[in-house]
Amino acid sequence: MPHSLVLNLLPQSPIPPQYLTGRHLHALFLTLVSSVDTTLGDRLHDSTADKAFTLSPLQIRGEGIGDREQDRGKYKSKISTSSSLQYSHQQPIPAGTPCWWRISLLDDTLFGKLTQLWLNLNPNRPWHLGPADLYITSIQGTPQSIQPWANASTYAQLYEEASDVCDGLRLRNPSINLTFSTPTAFRQGQYDSTLPTRESVFNSLLSRWNKYSGIEFSQIAIESIFPSFVNIHTEILADSRSKFIGIIGEVNYKILGEIKPIQIKQINALADFALYAGIGRKTTMGMGMTRRLYSP
Repeated sequence: MPHSLVLNLLPQSPIPPQYLTGRHLHALFLTLVSSVDTTLGDRLHDSTADKAFTLSPLQIRGEGIGDREQDRGKYKSKISTSSSLQYSHQQPIPAGTPCWWRISLLDDTLFGKLTQLWLNLNPNRPWHLGPADLYITSIQGTPQSIQPWANASTYAQLYEEASDVCDGLRLRNPSINLTFSTPTAFRQGQYDSTLPTRESVFNSLLSRWNKYSGIEFSQIAIESIFPSFVNIHTEILADSRSKFIGIIGEVNYKILGEIKPIQIKQINALADFALYAGIGRKTTMGMGMTRRLYSP
């Protein structure tokens, strides 16, 4: 059962920008895990395989999102299109600034191991991000109008609720609109590609679905998925250790041609799963955060 949990945080001292990278947030998550299960924390740290969790960059609660740079006094954050998230910080986050951080868990084993952490949450216990102390003030695990990144569902529910209709007046999900909210890239051989082809996007989702869901799709009708609208641009994230180039924006995919209802259902289930699984590389370090947008 996948969970998308939003942790509301309050820093007690400024968080320097060099500690707001995916690498440091990844380390904070492993610290949370190790606080309830040291062996599991060590195993996640040492594992090089696809991992059963994803993380977001740290977000400023209530920060406006648009194609501009926010400047509030001494704080600046680079944020992009209307559905994107903050993915880079140039200045410290001031003390007392309400923040949120999304953690998704893709299997019940990991969620179960962390249950004691959620149930025994001490709002007065500080967690450390670099030199800053953070308090976890609350955790959201169900969808809310002001927080679309919190949710939970069983894999069976994701599959059963996915539409299998794609014809004429009965059309319920005429297209799949995915928003890439943090920089997203795909590994191809020895190198990265930023092009969100149908193969790169849906095979990434398929791999994680088959690994964690227990409802295996032997193959999906990739040849019936066609990008019909693309509004993306690339962003470069660089620190002292590496450089990452990924896309931000929206892509609309249509399902076209002769295709069976069960194949439509599988594609729709994968698109809905994107909220939890992320897409592409470095999803455990804040990259590849993706969710499906539905038209009102």
